[in-house]
Amino acid sequence: MYRWLGVVGCLLGATAGAQNVQACGGTPGLPAWVQAGVYSGTLGSSTVTLGLSPRNIDANRYFYAGRAADLFLTPFRSGNTLILQEEVRLDYGAETTVSGCLTLERDGTALRGTWKVPGTARTLKVTLEAMNVAKVALKLPASPGLTRLRRSDPLTFLKLNRPWTNTADGRRTREPLSGLSYPRVPGASPALELVLQDRLLEHAAAGLNCKSWLPQRAQGDDGYTLNVGVTLLTSRLLSLREDVGYSCGGAHPDSSTTGLILDRATGRHIPLQTLWPSLTPARLKTLYLALPGTEPDSECDDILHGMEPSFAVYLTPAGLNLTPDSLPHVIAACAETVMVPYGQLRTGANRASPYYPELYGR
Repeated sequence: MYRWLGVVGCLLGATAGAQNVQACGGTPGLPAWVQAGVYSGTLGSSTVTLGLSPRNIDANRYFYAGRAADLFLTPFRSGNTLILQEEVRLDYGAETTVSGCLTLERDGTALRGTWKVPGTARTLKVTLEAMNVAKVALKLPASPGLTRLRRSDPLTFLKLNRPWTNTADGRRTREPLSGLSYPRVPGASPALELVLQDRLLEHAAAGLNCKSWLPQRAQGDDGYTLNVGVTLLTSRLLSLREDVGYSCGGAHPDSSTTGLILDRATGRHIPLQTLWPSLTPARLKTLYLALPGTEPDSECDDILHGMEPSFAVYLTPAGLNLTPDSLPHVIAACAETVMVPYGQLRTGANRASPYYPELYGR
């Protein structure tokens, strides 16, 4: 079914700051003056952007301009001085290590201080000014997803709020920092363009989040991959299949498949039961198990019969495609895609739907 991506970070286990390693001094916690906010400025000669949050430890992080990954920070304090301990993992299975100490004082609305590697004497000057992210000019068309990202994850918004490019053949739009791309639709309405932008925005945000959780020596890996194809395009309908693979530093890689059925003019999601009112989840499971491609004597048979009736659904010129989307990673190979021919669904189709002629003719 059509669904937004979950937060990748929730799938990855403990946070980078889970270890209480106090290499930078101070005591746990934040000075009373610290409030949630975003700051931008310089660390040495580099441009950085930093986010602070008293309530959400994972929101204490910063990034260098032009880099996809964030560096996670664990807060400490010494009187009114804020100490942010920069923590990383160097390799898979490695313990978290402290790679830097930010020591900051409040100066009006700004933050000023130093950064250094623990145990060394050399320091770099840090100067950060408070940002009002809500007033940052949009460099992409205004969309619900872009507005939501600016509010919920301002650091990721600042990284992704830049002009995107089209591939040389003009068939896909590419987000440059994550490297992910999404299909373009010829003659797409403005509303549909915004929906497609938000799909790529959602994946790009997840991809950058995944990159941040990778160990330092794996930062060049493709931790998050996206393959999207248009499976049906008619005068009124657009259907797509999204396949995501991700390995973001957790114990095992994983993957997911999402199907979308959209109104080409409005970009709105079309519920499957708008097209076929009788296609409840239970009915979809019955159809799936009865179709060729699910072998009754295979080792997957018991698994498929016991699975939740949840499917990624999308349209093709020949029929409705179903892919189980609730199987755990270890048995995901059993989630084969099968197609239900439109003719088999004709008697239960909604003839009053404006989409009926798109699938069955007039």
